[in-house]
Amino acid sequence: MAVLSPPRPTGLNRRPRTTEFGFLVASGLLTAAAFALAAMANRDGTPPDVLPFLGLVLLLLGSAHLVVRRTAPEAEPTLLPLVAALNGLGYVMIARLDEDLAARQSMWTLIGLVAFTITLFAVPRVRKFAEYRYLLAIAGLTLLLLPLLPFLGVTIRGARIWISAGLFTIQPGEFARVVLTMFLAGYLIDKRELLTVSTRRFAGINVPDLRHFAPLLVALSLAILVMVAERDLGSSLLFFALFVVMIYLATSRIAYVLTGVFLFAVGSLIAYQSFGHVRRRVSAWLFTFDDPDDAGYQVAEAAFAMADGGLFGTGIGEGTPNVIPVASTDMIFAAIGEELGLVGAAGVLVAFLLVIGAGFRVALEATDPFEKLVAGGLSALLGFQVLVIVGGVVRLLPLTGVTLPFVSYGGSSLVANYVILALLIRISHSARTDRAEGGTDLTVHGGS
Repeated sequence: MAVLSPPRPTGLNRRPRTTEFGFLVASGLLTAAAFALAAMANRDGTPPDVLPFLGLVLLLLGSAHLVVRRTAPEAEPTLLPLVAALNGLGYVMIARLDEDLAARQSMWTLIGLVAFTITLFAVPRVRKFAEYRYLLAIAGLTLLLLPLLPFLGVTIRGARIWISAGLFTIQPGEFARVVLTMFLAGYLIDKRELLTVSTRRFAGINVPDLRHFAPLLVALSLAILVMVAERDLGSSLLFFALFVVMIYLATSRIAYVLTGVFLFAVGSLIAYQSFGHVRRRVSAWLFTFDDPDDAGYQVAEAAFAMADGGLFGTGIGEGTPNVIPVASTDMIFAAIGEELGLVGAAGVLVAFLLVIGAGFRVALEATDPFEKLVAGGLSALLGFQVLVIVGGVVRLLPLTGVTLPFVSYGGSSLVANYVILALLIRISHSARTDRAEGGTDLTVHGGS
């Protein structure tokens, strides 16, 4: 069946795309300048294959602008340029660390932008997904279960969160988080009034009827149990935090947040007592320099690297981030901190804050309740992902195997995050066109 482009609105201001193009040019110049500095620092000369890959990355990001101009001309103009800057800087750092990974990252960028394009063309309104919330729950849980299948799952560094796909491995949990976010949004929009009305008393506290929580608790419990079985602590933490934030966004009841914090504390204590790998992670976090050559080696090397960077960094190509284990994935923020210093690392965090802030602005602008909650949930998901991995690198939190969105090497993460970007852009365009055309039908349909 042919996929049709959503109809183009008429009589609307097209200047957001001009603004977006200007910011994209700045992002491209920033990426090119960073690459030039890395090339000048390379004593052996620029690897011959990396420059074409850089050109491909910049060309792909420019093509994404044309896709947005065609499919979502009224969308928020800062999202794509900010992502382009993060993706470009991440590519330069990956090329600096490993030319082969840079080639693969170029390919994954292409796949991610193809997914971005397909999402924008195939999804004229995100609110249509509200009709299929239970199917989304089944799909999300199925994606989480795939790595546990003996003929598909692959164990890497002790975690069974990948599936084999020929020459590549894919992490289906990255896509499961997006799908389950939409399930949560659909269910919470349908039940939010019931979840805000207290009908019973438990331990002296007024609480809603617990039967309305049953589908949510079943989905949450199954998701976390599967991720624990896969030893995927980072995703377990992300999904639990997402659940708490989304139920708060839907109901505005702080009691849910406090309950979530209490349950998280209890769950963390049980996990610490039950799983040896959790105890090792916590020990490496709290006592990094007691055993810097073994358990605390990765975190200690990241700390040494960032200390070497100081305020302004050693310069791109002048540091030694390659001595940090898995520097291109889990520890890429430490590599940035070493070569760009505190100023560069802070700049990356500011870029993420702007992306997340723009995502929440999209949520505030959305006229449809489901789209509003999806935008808020996806923005929170990106924010928690940044918090978890950066917090682990700088020893604010125990280190978990989560990638830094758009920056770290990681195909599944990059593709899933480009889908998130497309959904935010689509919601932004829908909200602004709805307002320009005098409103929209806000009905959220039920069913599965």
